Amino acid sequence: MSIEITMPRLSDTMEEGTLLHWHKQIGDVISSGDVLADIETDKATMELQSFDDGIFSEILVQEGEKVEVGKVIALLSDEDDSSVSNPSTPDSSSSSQPDEHTGMTISPVARRLADEYDVDIRSIQGSGPSGRVIKRDILQVIDTTKETSAAAATTQPTSRPTSQQIISEPEVVVTSQPIVPVSDWRQNRSEPLSNMRQVIAKRLVESKQTIPHYQVTMSFDMDPLLDMRKTLNEQLATAGVKLSVNDFIVRCCALAMAEHSAFNASFGGDCIYYHGPVNVGIAIALPEEKGGGLVVGTIRDADQKSLRSISQESVRLGKKAREKGLSVEEMSDTTFTISNLGMFGVEHFTAIINPPNSAILAVGAAVEKPVVRDGELVVGHELSATLSLDHRVIDGAMAARYLKTLKELIENPAALLV
Repeated sequence: MSIEITMPRLSDTMEEGTLLHWHKQIGDVISSGDVLADIETDKATMELQSFDDGIFSEILVQEGEKVEVGKVIALLSDEDDSSVSNPSTPDSSSSSQPDEHTGMTISPVARRLADEYDVDIRSIQGSGPSGRVIKRDILQVIDTTKETSAAAATTQPTSRPTSQQIISEPEVVVTSQPIVPVSDWRQNRSEPLSNMRQVIAKRLVESKQTIPHYQVTMSFDMDPLLDMRKTLNEQLATAGVKLSVNDFIVRCCALAMAEHSAFNASFGGDCIYYHGPVNVGIAIALPEEKGGGLVVGTIRDADQKSLRSISQESVRLGKKAREKGLSVEEMSDTTFTISNLGMFGVEHFTAIINPPNSAILAVGAAVEKPVVRDGELVVGHELSATLSLDHRVIDGAMAARYLKTLKELIENPAALLV
Protein backbone atom coordinates (compact mmCIF):
# COMPACT_ATOMS: atom_id res chain seq x y z
CA MET A 1 0.00 0.00 0.00
CA SER A 2 1.36 3.43 -0.95
CA ILE A 3 1.20 6.50 1.26
CA GLU A 4 1.00 9.85 -0.55
CA ILE A 5 3.27 12.70 0.54
CA THR A 6 1.71 16.00 -0.54
CA MET A 7 2.93 19.58 -0.65
CA PRO A 8 1.76 20.89 2.74
CA ARG A 9 0.36 24.33 3.51
CA LEU A 10 3.19 25.67 5.66
CA SER A 11 1.86 29.21 6.04
CA ASP A 12 -1.56 30.77 6.14
CA THR A 13 -1.03 32.48 2.78
CA MET A 14 0.90 29.72 1.00
CA GLU A 15 -0.49 28.70 -2.39
CA GLU A 16 2.57 26.90 -3.76
CA GLY A 17 6.01 25.84 -2.59
CA THR A 18 9.39 25.19 -4.16
CA LEU A 19 11.00 21.84 -3.43
CA LEU A 20 14.58 22.88 -2.72
CA HIS A 21 16.22 19.61 -1.67
CA TRP A 22 15.34 15.97 -1.03
CA HIS A 23 17.01 14.54 2.08
CA LYS A 24 16.00 10.95 1.25
CA GLN A 25 16.60 8.62 -1.67
CA ILE A 26 14.42 5.91 -3.17
CA GLY A 27 14.66 2.80 -1.02
CA ASP A 28 15.48 4.63 2.22
CA VAL A 29 13.71 3.44 5.36
CA ILE A 30 11.54 6.27 6.70
CA SER A 31 10.37 6.70 10.28
CA SER A 32 7.75 9.15 11.49
CA GLY A 33 9.44 12.48 12.20
CA ASP A 34 12.21 12.06 9.62
CA VAL A 35 12.94 15.16 7.53
CA LEU A 36 12.14 14.35 3.90
CA ALA A 37 12.83 17.63 2.14
CA ASP A 38 13.39 21.40 2.39
CA ILE A 39 10.42 23.42 1.14
CA GLU A 40 10.59 27.12 0.30
CA THR A 41 7.30 28.87 1.05
CA ASP A 42 6.25 32.47 0.61
CA LYS A 43 7.63 33.23 4.07
CA ALA A 44 10.51 30.89 4.86
CA THR A 45 12.45 27.75 4.02
CA MET A 46 10.95 24.98 6.13
CA GLU A 47 11.47 21.27 6.70
CA LEU A 48 8.96 18.70 5.44
CA GLN A 49 8.65 15.85 7.93
CA SER A 50 7.12 12.43 7.49
CA PHE A 51 4.13 11.44 9.61
CA ASP A 52 4.35 7.76 8.66
CA ASP A 53 6.78 4.84 8.63
CA GLY A 54 7.63 3.13 5.39
CA ILE A 55 9.98 2.98 2.43
CA PHE A 56 10.71 6.01 0.26
CA SER A 57 9.49 4.45 -2.97
CA GLU A 58 8.92 7.19 -5.56
CA ILE A 59 9.83 10.84 -6.18
CA LEU A 60 7.22 12.70 -8.25
CA VAL A 61 8.64 16.25 -8.01
CA GLN A 62 12.26 17.11 -8.69
CA GLU A 63 14.41 19.64 -6.83
CA GLY A 64 13.79 23.23 -7.93
CA GLU A 65 10.20 22.63 -9.06
CA LYS A 66 7.29 24.75 -7.85
CA VAL A 67 4.28 22.76 -6.69
CA GLU A 68 0.76 23.75 -5.70
CA VAL A 69 -0.37 23.00 -2.15
CA GLY A 70 -1.95 19.55 -1.93
CA LYS A 71 -0.19 18.05 -4.94
CA VAL A 72 1.43 14.63 -4.41
CA ILE A 73 5.22 14.99 -4.46
CA ALA A 74 6.40 11.53 -3.33
CA LEU A 75 5.21 8.09 -2.25
CA LEU A 76 5.99 5.93 0.74
CA SER A 77 5.37 2.19 0.63
CA ASP A 78 4.51 -0.05 3.54
CA GLU A 79 7.42 -2.06 4.94
CA ASP A 80 6.03 -5.29 3.48
CA ASP A 81 5.00 -3.77 0.14
CA SER A 82 6.61 -5.92 -2.54
CA SER A 83 6.44 -3.05 -5.07
CA VAL A 84 9.53 -1.41 -3.57
CA SER A 85 12.52 -2.48 -5.56
CA ASN A 86 16.22 -2.27 -4.84
CA PRO A 87 18.53 -2.47 -7.85
CA SER A 88 21.35 -3.92 -5.75
CA THR A 89 19.11 -6.70 -4.42
CA PRO A 90 17.23 -8.33 -7.32
CA ASP A 91 15.08 -10.60 -5.18
CA SER A 92 14.03 -7.89 -2.70
CA SER A 93 10.97 -7.07 -4.77
CA SER A 94 9.63 -10.59 -4.67
CA SER A 95 6.98 -11.84 -2.25
CA SER A 96 8.06 -12.96 1.21
CA GLN A 97 9.46 -16.41 0.46
CA PRO A 98 12.00 -18.33 2.61
CA ASP A 99 15.60 -17.32 1.97
CA GLU A 100 17.17 -19.87 -0.41
CA HIS A 101 20.34 -20.13 1.73
CA THR A 102 18.96 -20.05 5.25
CA GLY A 103 15.36 -21.19 4.85
CA MET A 104 14.27 -18.21 6.99
CA THR A 105 11.47 -15.86 6.00
CA ILE A 106 12.43 -12.20 5.78
CA SER A 107 10.56 -9.09 4.66
CA PRO A 108 11.83 -7.23 1.56
CA VAL A 109 12.84 -4.21 3.66
CA ALA A 110 14.73 -6.33 6.17
CA ARG A 111 16.48 -8.17 3.32
CA ARG A 112 17.60 -4.87 1.77
CA LEU A 113 18.94 -3.57 5.10
CA ALA A 114 20.72 -6.84 5.81
CA ASP A 115 22.47 -6.72 2.43
CA GLU A 116 23.33 -3.03 2.78
CA TYR A 117 24.87 -3.39 6.25
CA ASP A 118 26.25 -6.92 5.72
CA VAL A 119 24.13 -8.44 8.50
CA ASP A 120 24.10 -12.26 8.77
CA ILE A 121 20.40 -13.07 9.17
CA ARG A 122 21.23 -16.59 10.40
CA SER A 123 22.23 -15.07 13.73
CA ILE A 124 18.87 -13.31 14.17
CA GLN A 125 15.74 -14.58 15.86
CA GLY A 126 12.90 -12.96 13.90
CA SER A 127 10.25 -11.13 15.89
CA GLY A 128 7.65 -11.13 13.11
CA PRO A 129 4.84 -13.63 12.55
CA SER A 130 6.13 -17.24 12.53
CA GLY A 131 9.64 -16.04 13.32
CA ARG A 132 9.85 -13.79 10.28
CA VAL A 133 12.79 -11.35 10.24
CA ILE A 134 11.50 -7.81 9.87
CA LYS A 135 12.97 -4.32 9.72
CA ARG A 136 13.08 -3.88 13.51
CA ASP A 137 15.27 -6.96 13.93
CA ILE A 138 17.88 -5.74 11.42
CA LEU A 139 17.93 -2.21 12.88
CA GLN A 140 18.62 -3.59 16.35
CA VAL A 141 21.64 -5.50 15.02
CA ILE A 142 22.90 -2.41 13.18
CA ASP A 143 22.57 -0.22 16.29
CA THR A 144 24.35 -2.81 18.45
CA THR A 145 27.19 -3.06 15.93
CA LYS A 146 27.62 0.72 15.82
CA GLU A 147 27.77 0.96 19.62
CA THR A 148 30.34 -1.84 19.79
CA SER A 149 32.50 -0.22 17.11
CA ALA A 150 32.34 3.17 18.83
CA ALA A 151 33.38 1.65 22.17
CA ALA A 152 36.29 -0.18 20.54
CA ALA A 153 37.47 2.99 18.80
CA THR A 154 37.78 4.85 22.09
CA THR A 155 40.13 2.20 23.50
CA GLN A 156 42.53 2.12 20.53
CA PRO A 157 45.97 3.59 21.35
CA THR A 158 47.06 6.54 19.29
CA SER A 159 49.91 5.51 17.02
CA ARG A 160 52.91 7.78 16.63
CA PRO A 161 54.72 8.29 13.34
CA THR A 162 58.14 6.63 13.00
CA SER A 163 61.25 8.68 12.39
CA GLN A 164 61.30 7.42 8.80
CA GLN A 165 57.71 8.65 8.28
CA ILE A 166 58.58 12.05 9.68
CA ILE A 167 61.63 12.35 7.43
CA SER A 168 59.70 11.32 4.35
CA GLU A 169 56.97 13.93 4.76
CA PRO A 170 57.01 16.33 1.79
CA GLU A 171 58.25 19.85 2.38
CA VAL A 172 55.59 22.55 2.32
CA VAL A 173 56.58 25.57 0.25
CA VAL A 174 54.89 28.87 1.14
CA THR A 175 54.68 31.39 -1.69
CA SER A 176 55.22 35.03 -0.86
CA GLN A 177 52.36 36.20 -3.07
CA PRO A 178 49.16 34.25 -2.39
CA ILE A 179 46.66 33.92 -5.22
CA VAL A 180 43.56 36.02 -4.60
CA PRO A 181 40.45 34.49 -6.20
CA VAL A 182 38.02 36.80 -7.93
CA SER A 183 34.93 37.26 -5.74
CA ASP A 184 31.60 36.25 -7.25
CA TRP A 185 30.10 39.63 -6.45
CA ARG A 186 32.54 41.27 -8.88
CA GLN A 187 30.98 39.37 -11.78
CA ASN A 188 27.83 40.47 -13.60
CA ARG A 189 25.12 37.98 -12.78
CA SER A 190 21.39 37.52 -12.42
CA GLU A 191 19.78 35.44 -9.69
CA PRO A 192 16.10 34.42 -9.83
CA LEU A 193 13.94 35.57 -6.95
CA SER A 194 13.14 32.90 -4.39
CA ASN A 195 9.50 32.06 -3.84
CA MET A 196 9.59 33.98 -0.57
CA ARG A 197 11.16 37.06 -2.18
CA GLN A 198 8.55 37.03 -4.96
CA VAL A 199 5.69 36.97 -2.47
CA ILE A 200 7.33 39.63 -0.26
CA ALA A 201 7.75 41.91 -3.29
CA LYS A 202 4.15 41.36 -4.38
CA ARG A 203 2.66 42.03 -0.95
CA LEU A 204 4.78 45.07 -0.18
CA VAL A 205 3.68 46.65 -3.46
CA GLU A 206 0.06 45.77 -2.70
CA SER A 207 0.41 47.23 0.80
CA LYS A 208 1.80 50.54 -0.46
CA GLN A 209 -0.71 50.76 -3.32
CA THR A 210 -3.85 49.84 -1.39
CA ILE A 211 -3.17 51.26 2.09
CA PRO A 212 -2.91 55.05 2.55
CA HIS A 213 0.28 55.12 4.62
CA TYR A 214 1.44 58.01 6.75
CA GLN A 215 4.09 58.20 9.45
CA VAL A 216 4.36 59.74 12.91
CA THR A 217 7.64 59.80 14.89
CA MET A 218 8.35 60.32 18.58
CA SER A 219 11.49 60.19 20.74
CA PHE A 220 11.64 58.49 24.14
CA ASP A 221 13.85 58.92 27.20
CA MET A 222 15.29 55.43 27.60
CA ASP A 223 17.37 55.86 30.76
CA PRO A 224 14.67 54.66 33.22
CA LEU A 225 13.92 51.58 31.10
CA LEU A 226 17.60 50.73 30.58
CA ASP A 227 18.23 51.03 34.33
CA MET A 228 15.29 48.73 35.13
CA ARG A 229 16.41 46.26 32.45
CA LYS A 230 19.88 46.08 34.01
CA THR A 231 18.46 45.47 37.49
CA LEU A 232 15.98 42.82 36.32
CA ASN A 233 18.58 40.98 34.27
CA GLU A 234 20.88 40.80 37.30
CA GLN A 235 18.03 39.28 39.31
CA LEU A 236 17.01 36.86 36.52
CA ALA A 237 20.54 35.75 35.60
CA THR A 238 20.33 32.58 37.70
CA ALA A 239 17.12 31.63 35.86
CA GLY A 240 18.80 31.99 32.48
CA VAL A 241 16.53 34.86 31.42
CA LYS A 242 17.91 37.97 29.71
CA LEU A 243 15.37 40.65 28.85
CA SER A 244 15.96 42.62 25.65
CA VAL A 245 14.90 46.20 24.97
CA ASN A 246 12.47 44.78 22.42
CA ASP A 247 10.75 42.72 25.13
CA PHE A 248 9.94 45.97 26.95
CA ILE A 249 8.77 47.59 23.70
CA VAL A 250 6.43 44.66 22.97
CA ARG A 251 4.82 44.91 26.38
CA CYS A 252 4.50 48.70 26.18
CA CYS A 253 2.89 48.52 22.72
CA ALA A 254 0.49 45.79 23.83
CA LEU A 255 -0.67 47.73 26.91
CA ALA A 256 -1.14 50.86 24.79
CA MET A 257 -3.10 48.81 22.22
CA ALA A 258 -5.44 47.57 24.94
CA GLU A 259 -6.16 51.22 25.77
CA HIS A 260 -6.47 52.43 22.15
CA SER A 261 -8.66 49.91 20.30
CA ALA A 262 -8.05 51.39 16.82
CA PHE A 263 -4.49 50.03 17.04
CA ASN A 264 -5.96 46.55 17.44
CA ALA A 265 -8.21 46.87 14.40
CA SER A 266 -8.30 46.14 10.66
CA PHE A 267 -9.97 47.86 7.71
CA GLY A 268 -12.83 45.69 6.47
CA GLY A 269 -13.96 47.52 3.33
CA ASP A 270 -17.30 48.77 4.59
CA CYS A 271 -16.43 48.45 8.28
CA ILE A 272 -13.59 48.54 10.78
CA TYR A 273 -13.04 45.20 12.48
CA TYR A 274 -11.90 45.44 16.11
CA HIS A 275 -10.00 42.40 17.34
CA GLY A 276 -10.39 40.94 20.81
CA PRO A 277 -6.97 39.40 21.56
CA VAL A 278 -3.93 41.68 21.47
CA ASN A 279 -1.49 39.72 19.29
CA VAL A 280 1.79 41.52 18.62
CA GLY A 281 3.93 40.42 15.67
CA ILE A 282 7.73 40.64 15.84
CA ALA A 283 9.69 40.81 12.59
CA ILE A 284 12.44 38.16 12.44
CA ALA A 285 15.27 38.31 9.88
CA LEU A 286 16.21 34.94 8.41
CA PRO A 287 19.80 33.92 7.56
CA GLU A 288 20.82 33.87 3.90
CA GLU A 289 21.24 30.09 3.93
CA LYS A 290 17.54 29.87 4.78
CA GLY A 291 16.64 32.11 1.86
CA GLY A 292 16.85 35.44 3.70
CA GLY A 293 13.81 37.64 4.00
CA LEU A 294 11.59 38.28 7.00
CA VAL A 295 8.92 36.39 8.86
CA VAL A 296 6.60 37.73 11.54
CA GLY A 297 6.22 35.62 14.66
CA THR A 298 3.10 36.09 16.79
CA ILE A 299 3.15 36.78 20.53
CA ARG A 300 -0.45 36.10 21.47
CA ASP A 301 -2.27 38.00 24.23
CA ALA A 302 0.84 40.13 24.70
CA ASP A 303 -0.98 42.58 26.96
CA GLN A 304 -1.55 39.75 29.46
CA LYS A 305 1.98 38.36 29.43
CA SER A 306 4.83 39.28 31.77
CA LEU A 307 8.17 40.57 30.53
CA ARG A 308 9.70 37.18 31.27
CA SER A 309 7.03 35.34 29.25
CA ILE A 310 7.40 37.76 26.33
CA SER A 311 11.18 37.30 26.42
CA GLN A 312 10.97 33.50 26.43
CA GLU A 313 8.42 33.47 23.62
CA SER A 314 10.48 35.91 21.52
CA VAL A 315 13.62 33.81 21.93
CA ARG A 316 11.76 30.62 21.06
CA LEU A 317 10.16 32.11 17.95
CA GLY A 318 13.42 33.63 16.75
CA LYS A 319 15.39 30.41 17.21
CA LYS A 320 12.77 28.24 15.54
CA ALA A 321 12.30 30.65 12.63
CA ARG A 322 16.02 30.65 11.85
CA GLU A 323 16.58 26.92 12.31
CA LYS A 324 13.41 25.05 11.30
CA GLY A 325 10.80 27.58 10.28
CA LEU A 326 7.62 28.71 12.02
CA SER A 327 4.30 26.95 11.76
CA VAL A 328 1.18 28.61 10.36
CA GLU A 329 -0.15 29.03 13.89
CA GLU A 330 3.04 30.82 14.97
CA MET A 331 2.74 33.38 12.15
CA SER A 332 -1.03 34.00 12.16
CA ASP A 333 -3.47 36.52 13.66
CA THR A 334 -1.14 39.45 14.37
CA THR A 335 -2.97 42.71 15.01
CA PHE A 336 0.09 45.01 15.27
CA THR A 337 3.72 44.54 14.18
CA ILE A 338 7.06 45.71 15.58
CA SER A 339 10.14 45.94 13.36
CA ASN A 340 13.30 46.61 15.36
CA LEU A 341 16.54 47.56 13.60
CA GLY A 342 17.95 49.26 16.68
CA MET A 343 19.96 46.14 17.49
CA PHE A 344 21.92 46.81 14.27
CA GLY A 345 22.60 50.42 15.22
CA VAL A 346 19.95 51.93 12.93
CA GLU A 347 18.64 55.13 14.51
CA HIS A 348 15.62 55.87 12.33
CA PHE A 349 13.64 54.20 9.56
CA THR A 350 10.07 53.65 8.39
CA ALA A 351 8.34 50.32 7.83
CA ILE A 352 5.56 49.14 5.50
CA ILE A 353 2.32 47.97 7.12
CA ASN A 354 1.82 44.22 7.33
CA PRO A 355 -1.81 43.63 6.22
CA PRO A 356 -4.34 43.24 7.71
CA ASN A 357 -2.72 45.29 10.51
CA SER A 358 -3.48 48.99 10.65
CA ALA A 359 -0.09 49.96 12.11
CA ILE A 360 3.56 48.95 12.37
CA LEU A 361 6.20 50.44 14.68
CA ALA A 362 9.75 50.91 13.37
CA VAL A 363 12.10 50.94 16.38
CA GLY A 364 15.57 52.49 16.21
CA ALA A 365 18.55 52.26 18.54
CA ALA A 366 18.77 53.78 22.01
CA VAL A 367 21.50 56.36 21.32
CA GLU A 368 23.61 58.09 23.97
CA LYS A 369 23.58 61.84 23.25
CA PRO A 370 23.38 65.29 24.89
CA VAL A 371 19.78 65.81 26.04
CA VAL A 372 17.88 68.31 28.15
CA ARG A 373 16.53 66.85 31.41
CA ASP A 374 14.75 69.14 33.91
CA GLY A 375 16.14 72.20 32.19
CA GLU A 376 19.74 70.99 32.26
CA LEU A 377 21.99 69.63 29.51
CA VAL A 378 23.06 66.10 30.38
CA VAL A 379 24.10 62.89 28.62
CA GLY A 380 21.24 60.42 28.23
CA HIS A 381 19.85 57.70 26.01
CA GLU A 382 17.11 58.49 23.52
CA LEU A 383 15.23 56.19 21.16
CA SER A 384 13.33 57.23 18.06
CA ALA A 385 10.35 55.16 16.89
CA THR A 386 8.13 55.73 13.88
CA LEU A 387 4.58 54.53 13.39
CA SER A 388 3.36 53.75 9.88
CA LEU A 389 -0.45 53.93 9.92
CA ASP A 390 -3.48 53.09 7.80
CA HIS A 391 -5.31 56.41 7.51
CA ARG A 392 -8.58 54.58 6.84
CA VAL A 393 -8.51 53.29 10.42
CA ILE A 394 -6.29 55.67 12.38
CA ASP A 395 -6.13 59.43 11.92
CA GLY A 396 -3.37 61.75 13.12
CA ALA A 397 -4.95 62.68 16.45
CA MET A 398 -5.48 59.01 17.33
CA ALA A 399 -1.83 58.29 16.48
CA ALA A 400 -0.69 61.14 18.73
CA ARG A 401 -2.74 59.85 21.66
CA TYR A 402 -1.36 56.32 21.21
CA LEU A 403 2.24 57.58 21.14
CA LYS A 404 1.57 59.68 24.24
CA THR A 405 0.44 56.54 26.11
CA LEU A 406 3.42 54.61 24.73
CA LYS A 407 5.79 57.34 25.90
CA GLU A 408 4.36 57.28 29.42
CA LEU A 409 4.85 53.51 29.62
CA ILE A 410 8.39 53.52 28.23
CA GLU A 411 9.57 56.38 30.41
CA ASN A 412 7.84 54.99 33.52
CA PRO A 413 8.61 51.28 33.18
CA ALA A 414 7.53 50.33 36.70
CA ALA A 415 3.99 50.15 35.27
CA LEU A 416 5.10 47.18 33.17
CA LEU A 417 5.56 45.06 36.28
CA VAL A 418 2.01 45.48 37.53
